[in-house]
Amino acid sequence: MERETRRYMRELAYYSSLGLQVALSIVIGLFIGVYLDRRFELYPWLTLLFLGLGVAAGFRNIWLAIKKSERASQERDVK
Repeated sequence: MERETRRYMRELAYYSSLGLQVALSIVIGLFIGVYLDRRFELYPWLTLLFLGLGVAAGFRNIWLAIKKSERASQERDVK
């Protein structure tokens, strides 16, 4: 396979897994929050806190993907 084609395939795999990364970060934050709320009887505060952290982590993953895409685009333009 050509080098350029391999790079496109690798980028496609990374971007297709981005939705899963976002969803998992939100679900993990939610589960941690619910568990801690049940353990310390602080419902709904820890659930909301960890849900917010999960959402922030998901948006961080999207931001990093955008920056990676911009860098790759600039490198292709230079060549």
